[in-house]
Amino acid sequence: MFQANQTPILSELSKSDGLTQLNSEMSPLSAPQVLEKVITDLYSGEIALVSSFGTASVVLLHMISKIAPDLPVHFIDTGKLFDETLRYRDQVQERFGLSNIQTIAPDAECLALADRDGTLWQSDPDQCCALRKVAPLASALAPYSAWISGRKRYQNGQRQALSIVEVDGDKLKINPLTHWKAQDVQDYITVNELPVHPLIAKGYPSIGCVPCTSTVAPGEDERAGRWRGRDKTECGIHFTTNEQAVSTSSETDKLRRIKSWA
Repeated sequence: MFQANQTPILSELSKSDGLTQLNSEMSPLSAPQVLEKVITDLYSGEIALVSSFGTASVVLLHMISKIAPDLPVHFIDTGKLFDETLRYRDQVQERFGLSNIQTIAPDAECLALADRDGTLWQSDPDQCCALRKVAPLASALAPYSAWISGRKRYQNGQRQALSIVEVDGDKLKINPLTHWKAQDVQDYITVNELPVHPLIAKGYPSIGCVPCTSTVAPGEDERAGRWRGRDKTECGIHFTTNEQAVSTSSETDKLRRIKSWA
């Protein structure tokens, strides 16, 4: 069994039995207990939360505020977010007393070279996400051994196979809300009287960048409005296999090469 002062080493956990063992130990724990274990015991000083400040983000942010309000919280401002999301971030930060929210932005030189007119999302949405999300986050997470995500199994696509702990490139990704249902999220928000993202009332149950997010009709999957009409369900930050995660981590080097060509 992994003890509190014996941080699981990634090379050890990359073996299926090691990862299975850690997931088995995490499985009986509640989401706050998972957070407390990884933040204060296993990865103290080596872990960050990544938050979009989207519709369900408030749940983890509230839990973090009760455990470690100074935990690094990385927020990616792609330059194409809804104004409502930026205002919501500020509202939640003030209300919860979160003291270490770090806003990450795409590299300005890379944007000027690869997306000069800001329309890359139309011709190549995957590369747009790599430029505005994947590469900036990879750089920001470089110092950490692990990071926390708010993904859940009930969300569509590859998320149905989520485990609480997964290997993501050279790091571990922790998904404390893996087993939560949509109603669990709503119940937590209601019971704790948490602030709600203003775009929910306008028909946006899942929110990303303005040009790639649309409203969702009753009965549709909550992520149906993300990249609607395209064969795309993820921005590239989240993948469920180590091989896919490793491939996306190369975007930082790719964009550095773009800068070197200027």
